[in-house]
Amino acid sequence: MRRASSLISNLVGKSKTFSRNAPKTFPDRRLFPRCPSRHLQTFSDNTVPSSPAPVPAPAQAPSRQRKLRELSELEEKFEAATSTDEILTAFEALEPLLAPDDHKLGLACLKVGQHLESISFEDPQKTLEFALRALSILDRDSKPSISVAMALHLVGAVHYTLKRFNDSLGILNRANRILTAIEKEGSCDFDVRPVVHAVQLQLANTKTAMGRREEALVNLRRCLDLKVEILEPDSRELGAAHRDLAEAYASVLNFKEALPLCLKALEIHEKQLGSNSVDVAHDRRLLGVIYTGLEEHEKALDQNEKSQKVLKSWGMGPDLLNAEIDQANIQIALGKFDEAIKTLKGVVEQTDNNSEVRALVFVSMAKALCSQEKFADSKRCLEISCEILKNKELVSHDMVAETFVEISSLYESMNEFSTAISLLKRALSMLERLPQQQHLEGNVSAKIGWLLLLTGKVELAVPYLESAAERLKETFGPKHFGVGYIYNNLGAAYLEMNRLQSAAQMFALAKDIMDVSLGPHHADSIEACQSLANAYSTMGSYILALEFQQRVVDAWENYGPNATNELREAKRLLDELKKKASGSISEAIIHKALPHESDSLHTKSN
Repeated sequence: MRRASSLISNLVGKSKTFSRNAPKTFPDRRLFPRCPSRHLQTFSDNTVPSSPAPVPAPAQAPSRQRKLRELSELEEKFEAATSTDEILTAFEALEPLLAPDDHKLGLACLKVGQHLESISFEDPQKTLEFALRALSILDRDSKPSISVAMALHLVGAVHYTLKRFNDSLGILNRANRILTAIEKEGSCDFDVRPVVHAVQLQLANTKTAMGRREEALVNLRRCLDLKVEILEPDSRELGAAHRDLAEAYASVLNFKEALPLCLKALEIHEKQLGSNSVDVAHDRRLLGVIYTGLEEHEKALDQNEKSQKVLKSWGMGPDLLNAEIDQANIQIALGKFDEAIKTLKGVVEQTDNNSEVRALVFVSMAKALCSQEKFADSKRCLEISCEILKNKELVSHDMVAETFVEISSLYESMNEFSTAISLLKRALSMLERLPQQQHLEGNVSAKIGWLLLLTGKVELAVPYLESAAERLKETFGPKHFGVGYIYNNLGAAYLEMNRLQSAAQMFALAKDIMDVSLGPHHADSIEACQSLANAYSTMGSYILALEFQQRVVDAWENYGPNATNELREAKRLLDELKKKASGSISEAIIHKALPHESDSLHTKSN
């Protein structure tokens, strides 16, 4: 994403983009009001001028007027400064002439801080000092103020740069509340939307860095809505804004929401720039990714090929290579393995021996070979890729970690569980140092836990699963289906460890989450209900076990003809439960626990 601090000036710098009253970096046209004219007469408190004879000015007036002229000249010099050296020099000259609590000094500190943040000044702590000083001077009135919102935005942006994400989020939320109040009251005499946009974008960046991507989407959607209001219809930048949001949705696998946004971006860019533009090529490549996620692989391949054609005409080598790798992955999804390998061999010839792109090529080639059950060749490709990635760990943490995860999945598919777990642990050690990858950290931890559970290492699996549940709750919220799957695996682990009460609790949580996120008639929701019935049965709580087992039977009956085997098994387990229960509880209680069955029998008898 683009740096949020420079977005205000980037947006308002284009006069055709905004209304005539669009603000500059500061709300006023000038940072400071003009000082009195050198010809302005000054009177003492006890002297009243009589007409027509002029009253002599006090002796100190010339000296005072010189100071006013000096202040005026320094203010104008500060306003005109653009480079870092000019701005800092002008500020040092101006600062001694202003009182420590002067509103003008607060605005001056704000301008210096905004400039330093926009150029990624080498000492962010110095930037923060200017930001906090501006805030302390400007934030002295209970009334909502645009200058305070700007100062808060700056402080939040610098905290983000310093990776103090919690501090950044709190500060930015306050800026957002102030701007909301200003918009609601209509108390501002200029367009506040560029400032609102900058705050919303910084909120999205901060939440993304904290791994809270789903929440960040709300802020990014608000950013797009503001740009739709502010920018000219069908402008190039508006097309890019639609594509950015589409990419954000695709990054959290929400391809359904991503598709219309990307199609809108394509429509705008084709209208404004023509079908042979680079922006159109990027739109089409993203569409290929989205269609792949929607499993519409033919459409994905069509978009990818059109994108490659444009990229090739513009000589965009690196983008073209990545598009060709995308093409090969789509061919693999379509089962065109030989075509995919041919495509990848062409890409290998264009890459350096130790390049990241080469590593990705060999991963995709391993995927194609694995699909053909050529496991030895597939493993050799993965070994080459891993050798390249070892030298990139300190440079490209995100890319290497994500690729290790993909490689581990291929080893898992070849039943090489030990190697898969080892690679996942390496990926996890990198991701734990990257707060912005908290969602991936949770997924990797969950995968390690599941593989350890699968290989019988139950006690080792539990800490990974518990950690994964916490990470994903923080990222996606407590009702996300991914959290439900982790709780289901935790329940299975606790059951193996004979922690029956904990197992039942986890299965109950998993069922509740899946009922909400997937629906009660989804296959995984039914399986969670089955696990809960099994747990209660193991505990000897037959009334509860019978109740949930009956729900499983009902759910499979409503699932349709594709669930014949599942329904048969559910009924068998229900009969077994009745036999187990008959020795410990009365028939009346069993009858009460199975209202659905008794109702259906009563209906049939009638």
